[in-house]
Amino acid sequence: MGATTIGALIGAGIDSLSGDDGNADGAIIGAVTANVLRIVVPLAVTYAIGWAVLRGAAELKDQVFGEVKS
Repeated sequence: MGATTIGALIGAGIDSLSGDDGNADGAIIGAVTANVLRIVVPLAVTYAIGWAVLRGAAELKDQVFGEVKS
């Protein structure tokens, strides 16, 4: 099953708990959310890893060459 299908099933399940209307709108919202998260999560992880690498490189530079006062 793809992420879109799982998102649609979860969205429909959550929407059915309210009991006021059908499950279709919850399924659509769940599917859209799954597709957005499919893009946003890898970008956030890539940014965090890049930031950590740059931060570590700066710390290593400071340890090797000494901290530069500006």
